[in-house]
Amino acid sequence: MTADERCATTGDPALHGGGSRPRAVVVGGGLAGVTSALQLADAGVRVTLLEGRPRLGGLAFSFQRGELSVDNGQHVYLRCCTAYRWFLDRVEGAHLAPVQDRLDVPVLDVGHPAGPRLGRLRRSGLPVPLHLARSLATYPHLSLAERASVGRAALALKKLDPADPALDGIDFATWLGRHGQSPRTVEALWDLVGVATLNATAPHASMGLAAMVFKTGLLSEPGAADIGWAHVPLGELHDTLARKALDAAGVRVETRTKAERIARGEDGRWTVHTPGELLEADAVVLAVPQRETRELLPEGALDDPDRLLDIGTAPILNLHVVYDRKVLRRPFFTALGSPVQWVFDRTESSGLTGGGQYLAVSQSAAQDDIDEPVSVLRERYLPELERLLPAARGAGIRDFFVTRERTATFAPTPGVGRLRPGARTHAPGLYLAGAWTATGWPATMESAVRSGFSAAGAALSALGRRYDHPLQEAA
Repeated sequence: MTADERCATTGDPALHGGGSRPRAVVVGGGLAGVTSALQLADAGVRVTLLEGRPRLGGLAFSFQRGELSVDNGQHVYLRCCTAYRWFLDRVEGAHLAPVQDRLDVPVLDVGHPAGPRLGRLRRSGLPVPLHLARSLATYPHLSLAERASVGRAALALKKLDPADPALDGIDFATWLGRHGQSPRTVEALWDLVGVATLNATAPHASMGLAAMVFKTGLLSEPGAADIGWAHVPLGELHDTLARKALDAAGVRVETRTKAERIARGEDGRWTVHTPGELLEADAVVLAVPQRETRELLPEGALDDPDRLLDIGTAPILNLHVVYDRKVLRRPFFTALGSPVQWVFDRTESSGLTGGGQYLAVSQSAAQDDIDEPVSVLRERYLPELERLLPAARGAGIRDFFVTRERTATFAPTPGVGRLRPGARTHAPGLYLAGAWTATGWPATMESAVRSGFSAAGAALSALGRRYDHPLQEAA
């Protein structure tokens, strides 16, 4: 008997049929599912990954539109996103999604009475909280008194424990108001960051999640908020390279294949029903959205499975504009005094040829615009881009199109923390993963990967397999 086989039989035989290598089925091929599958396979488990779509990557994917390789939305991550950075390393794609040397966010205000003003949120090499002091002191979009109030609120925020259940019950705006933050300060600073990371404005965001974002990203270490993003189509990272890593790990990947039902037999093993096959497994990871998870859960797996349906969703809208000339010199910027939020240059990564420039406009918390016709969005946002970018005035529009993710993230509303389940269920051998589960993070790529760690770790523990958490040294 090999050492691997001995390890496999140290757990409860009912969990893996007494065989030498346990089997697992992961339902869902987004970042959570891919992470779970890789972690299980790396520990010697035979894994089958089922994905209903023809590709991997979940809601962070790419598609072709003529010559363009288009991301469905602009996804970024921060240096503090150690789990997602592990994912990039694991699929050998870290060099394709580099992080800024230092945080540097151009903020253009076109609503100022004196005319457009450009400010920057930049960090220095000084320790926290001095790393942002110079940037805040010269930030032109706030008054001197407002800048001072931000410093006081940041010091108060640094003392909070994001895991405190009391914080989950109040909204971010209420807390900011209690700490002297004016509406302008919320707009020009707190929501500037919060909307992009939480997918909600301050009145609609749990204070617990907001505290987690700002304390981890801005107040943990100087470089924590440095921004990274893919310089290639997301599909190259989350589908092509992910599939290559799964293949190398021995994971059987079945796309265009949905799990229709799962059931646990008297012997403790699971059967996963697909349209063309019955799969037997010792462990099952459901790494799909909360509604789909609810439909697949067997009776008794959670105390109140209908609570999953109480976890709301929030939309993200992306506008894609191809100009006939270069209109933006920077890789990205964010805007104030305009409905436009964040604008990214995707020209090179999209494969655009023949000159011109391709800009992606990312609109989070887009409830008001998500169902508007393309013609209405075009009339609303093209003039705004001209207001923000003088070089766009008179430029030809080679293409304008829209991508909509109506259920892009879970809604980070106050009280959502008590609704988010952990990885373990009451059904032995059944585990949950997804950015919406109880990771402590908002609905980000980081949360998805962390949930994959948790589900795989719980499964391996029950199977008697050793599990070394990839982030335990960093933790």
